[in-house]
Amino acid sequence: MPEQPASAPATAGSKPPDAPGAEDHRKRRRWPWVLALLVLVIVAVAIFSRRGQPQEQSTRGKPAGGPPPLMIGVTNARKGDIGVYVSALGIVTPVNTVAVRSRVDGQLVKVNYVEGQTVRAGDALVEIDTAPFRAALLQYEGQLARDMALLENARLDFERYKEAFARNAIPKQQFDTQVATVHQYEGAVKLDQGQVDNAKVQLAYCHIAAPISGRIGLRLVDAGNIVHASDTNPLVIITQLKPITVIFSVAEDHLPQIQQQLRKGKELAVDAFDRAQRNKITAGTLQTLDNQIDTSTGTIRIKALFANEDDALFPNQFVNARLLVDTHRGVTLLSNPALQRNAQGAFVYLLQTNQTVAVHPIKVGTTDGNVSEVEGLEPSAVVAADNFNRLTDGAKVTVRAAGRKSPQSTNEVLRGGTK
Repeated sequence: MPEQPASAPATAGSKPPDAPGAEDHRKRRRWPWVLALLVLVIVAVAIFSRRGQPQEQSTRGKPAGGPPPLMIGVTNARKGDIGVYVSALGIVTPVNTVAVRSRVDGQLVKVNYVEGQTVRAGDALVEIDTAPFRAALLQYEGQLARDMALLENARLDFERYKEAFARNAIPKQQFDTQVATVHQYEGAVKLDQGQVDNAKVQLAYCHIAAPISGRIGLRLVDAGNIVHASDTNPLVIITQLKPITVIFSVAEDHLPQIQQQLRKGKELAVDAFDRAQRNKITAGTLQTLDNQIDTSTGTIRIKALFANEDDALFPNQFVNARLLVDTHRGVTLLSNPALQRNAQGAFVYLLQTNQTVAVHPIKVGTTDGNVSEVEGLEPSAVVAADNFNRLTDGAKVTVRAAGRKSPQSTNEVLRGGTK
């Protein structure tokens, strides 16, 4: 058989032939990367499509021409009067307070009052046992009668001695002695009369009556106790409630203005409010000023008088006193919620005819409650009353009408449609 030719040797740089299945193996290694890349592309497309959709929707939802107008409430400036007040914390003080005490020693036998009762001057309060004082009065009256009889006899002897002395029947010494005896008994009669009068006074002190009209306090001594004129505790305390006063202190800076009004003869009104300054209790008038300024506080005390017919004020009650010093008449008034402030001062958002608001500077004067006096604003001006956190100069607005379902137009409001 012919001999097979030998295989040619591999030359340098030549590639060995691929093993069977090598190409398939490389294809299988590329497929995961292709799938991963495809997934990344799909995710990126989804993300970008979602980002663009809200922006497109928000763009379609916005009206062409800027943000919608703001809904606001408004209030009107008006012309009127406002009071200039000075306020201070005061204490209710009775015009008269009497601590009734016994002026004699004795046993308390009867109490005629009821705790909290309103009494008039002269009404019986308590009774003290009168027996010892009646006995003393009887004794002094007996001494007086005896000494008056002796005086009468001495005067008769004086007349006889006078006639005898005129005839020189008795010596002058005897006559002078009789004159002295008459004077002695006259003095004794005066002493007895004084003792009788004192006994009557002591007897009258056993009946204790109300010295003033007012309200009785709580009972301090019961019947049956022995009372003394030297006791420190009173039998009862009476406080006058009608009229009643309120004493309060104001800064000395207000004194010239108050004195100026008093020199004009004006009667200054004083209102009493509760401690929260919400409810007015009653009204009165200024009565007087103290005669000196307290150097430690720089204040002066003022007393105001109140009729207190309804017993609204009670002794030692704390109230807020408000003194009307002056009244500004015919000024422009504006409610306090409409006032705004910034670094430049006070301002308001003034309503314009073109459905916008403009920042309008003003000057705030006297404030009384929820109303303030303002300068730089016409009495009929209409200003914003709320929604200040969103308002800016030149912002478009729509007026919210009170009691209406639909808002009012700006022209309607400026013509007086809002009250």
